[in-house]
Amino acid sequence: MLFNSYVFVAAFLPLTLGGFALACRFGRLQAALFLLFASLVFYGWWNPHFLPLLAVSVGANYAASALIMRYVARPRWQSAILMGAVAGNLAALFWCKYLAAMLWFLRAHGIAEVALADPVLPLGISFFTFTQIGFLVDCRQGQAREPSLLNYALFVSFFPHLIAGPILHHREIMPQFADATTWRLRGENLAVGSAIFLIGLLKKTLLADPLAPIASAGYADPSALTLFPAWHAALAYSLQLYFDFSGYSDMAIGLARLFNLRFPLNFHSPYQAQSVIDYWQRWHMTLTRWLMLYLYNPLALYIARRRAARGLPIDRAARSSLRGFATMVALPTMVTIGLAGVWHGSAFTFVVFGLLHGVYLCVNHAWRLWRPGPRSAAWHAVVARVALTYGCVLVGSVIFRATSLTDAGAMLGGMLGLRGVWLAAPDLHAAVGVLWLVALYAIVWGAPNTQQIMRAYAPALGRAATGSWPRLVWQPTLPWAVAFGVAAMLGLLSIGGTGEFLYYRF
Repeated sequence: MLFNSYVFVAAFLPLTLGGFALACRFGRLQAALFLLFASLVFYGWWNPHFLPLLAVSVGANYAASALIMRYVARPRWQSAILMGAVAGNLAALFWCKYLAAMLWFLRAHGIAEVALADPVLPLGISFFTFTQIGFLVDCRQGQAREPSLLNYALFVSFFPHLIAGPILHHREIMPQFADATTWRLRGENLAVGSAIFLIGLLKKTLLADPLAPIASAGYADPSALTLFPAWHAALAYSLQLYFDFSGYSDMAIGLARLFNLRFPLNFHSPYQAQSVIDYWQRWHMTLTRWLMLYLYNPLALYIARRRAARGLPIDRAARSSLRGFATMVALPTMVTIGLAGVWHGSAFTFVVFGLLHGVYLCVNHAWRLWRPGPRSAAWHAVVARVALTYGCVLVGSVIFRATSLTDAGAMLGGMLGLRGVWLAAPDLHAAVGVLWLVALYAIVWGAPNTQQIMRAYAPALGRAATGSWPRLVWQPTLPWAVAFGVAAMLGLLSIGGTGEFLYYRF
């Protein structure tokens, strides 16, 4: 079930809100059970055959967490249980997401003859798997308390984040479950959540989805594209991905707020980033946080301890040396971001995408270590940094979207003008397309984001929203009510031609 579908907006959401309000009258237990039931209905709507997979995953991981906490006095047992549980999670993820692709690769290269049907990826498996692995690691480190099975199941499967994130952390959500005010509808949260949800819906239906045909047509045959059509397709996909994921993130935060829960910020104007490091701190922020907490930091700490045990320095001066930089900065960065690329999918393009961003980050870290002076705050320097960062990200998005590295090379070749400028003379339709892209970039770089518009009501957990748009701060007033009424009408009228969110595929 899609957030941007009539069945969700006109049936599932109002019924779920009404059922939640009724269940809250009977008590917290009944309200939590109802939300869990609604979340399972939401997940099973697309394909009920995957409900047992979700149930087994939740049950097995809860049992593993209980065992880890039970053997707190026996750390070796805890580590063994953790390793077994993590291996089981990764095995399930590999089986569902990567095995078919690997077997198809072997068959295509004549290494093995394997007959396979087209694989069907269970929705959200990457997200609920990472959520649960993080919880298990925190249990082993003594940072999590044993929740009830109901709280744990709801933490993992609550429908606003189940399919495409954000990747939740127990420290953010479990305390909200324990708050008595969570378990009754609140007018302020209904208003704030509805406003955030509508902004996300408009981003998806009015800004992202109309770009899909342009991007799809361009990437269908990139070897035929000349300079301007190649740029048009590449920029269209870059903006489609931006507004699609931004819209989804807003809608997830808004839906959670309707039920009195605050989700972490997951998207914060990443195309305004002035470095690739800053970009990864703004794009899919909860994935970046997960990778830092559970992959990069442990790996970097292990390397630092190994160096210290050998009597080697681990300070900034050591990281500034070529060998120290390679081992303490470049190695954990390449491993982490390389795996982030693989997390998105099994195609080799995702591997190259991850490694490319790993190189970007290494160069960025090296520049921070060895640059000659402080960063300039002049406007032209800021513009130059934003442009350079976005150019790097755009190249990565071409590889990310292409169906093969050959197609990615063809698209980049077209963008370099290797096949000429135009196939035909530019026309009015092309001019309108260019003007539309300019308008969208004006929104990306010149307009406040959702967090800044809603900043008076703390829309999400995480980075504080700042801005200089005093007239564009949402308030529960008549003008804003009229504006969002019009927005709701536009969003509902646009639903008919919408498709799935891009991150549903990952």
